[in-house]
Amino acid sequence: MQAQRLALSAPELRIGILSDTHAYLDPRVADTLSGCRLILHAGDICDGRILDQLAPLAGQVAAVAGNNDLPGLWPAEQHDIVAALPQRVELQVNGDLIVMEHGHRLGGQPSHAQLRRDYPEARLIVYGHTHFQVWDRDARPWIVNPGAAGRVRTQGGPSCAILTVTGELWTVELKRFPDSLTARVA
Repeated sequence: MQAQRLALSAPELRIGILSDTHAYLDPRVADTLSGCRLILHAGDICDGRILDQLAPLAGQVAAVAGNNDLPGLWPAEQHDIVAALPQRVELQVNGDLIVMEHGHRLGGQPSHAQLRRDYPEARLIVYGHTHFQVWDRDARPWIVNPGAAGRVRTQGGPSCAILTVTGELWTVELKRFPDSLTARVA
């Protein structure tokens, strides 16, 4: 599995986590991620312009390929971008490991137990694919799925997560915004 390796070190870090934009980034998610040191996109980007939108919001953007991130599904002029997406990102944060993948290799509902077996050395595992927002901290490593940050199957509204690292303390804040249709009806 192709992997990209990164490292960050700072006494305090704010890392934005999103997934499943499917060629549309909800502006409320973009606003929430603004000012993060790093943004992690867990796949199903579907258009390189999403990465362009994320770049000015943070110091750095790292993304993985999802099951819909294939050259035949992206605009022709972006085939080189999609072909360069890794299957996994491994991020060292102050000596601790975050591993991110899309999760589709494990089927429709990736098993958290299997993810933990695959990456036992991680402190945090990030995946997407299901469009369901999850922060599973029942065991180590923790597992975060930020949900869907676009318009497709948002399960109640577009969402993302923010990881804040302050020394040894790691906190995850899940963010969800009202579905546009729900907001109009209410």
